Amino acid sequence: MKKHRALRVGFLAVLVTMIASTLVLGATTTACMSAAIGDWEGKIDARGGSLRVIVHILQATDGKLTGSLDSPDQDATGIAIDLVSYKEPDLHFAIGSIRSSFDGTMNHDNSEISGEWKQSGLSLPLVFKRRGK
Repeated sequence: MKKHRALRVGFLAVLVTMIASTLVLGATTTACMSAAIGDWEGKIDARGGSLRVIVHILQATDGKLTGSLDSPDQDATGIAIDLVSYKEPDLHFAIGSIRSSFDGTMNHDNSEISGEWKQSGLSLPLVFKRRGK
């Protein structure tokens, strides 16, 4: 009888530990999701014209941010972003292949990032707005 009761208590302890671990892991994963993740669209205005740019920011399972850029007006898609960093509220990314970078600040409701696009010695204002949800 004591052996049966000990097994039941042991099983219950393992079950409670598994449930608690799942809850903690779920809360940790949610808390670590970056506000920068998603698709962002903006327009670069320069020299009398404008170019739409779309940035796709993803987060790997290890927490590292990655991304790519599309320039629909130039029929360019999937340009690899070499470096993405986000430390609330500041976003930075760099694209070596086109010698460009962006530094911006996220607004309070995480719907817009205002900043500067740098390329070829120019620094231009750029506002990204979150696309869809």
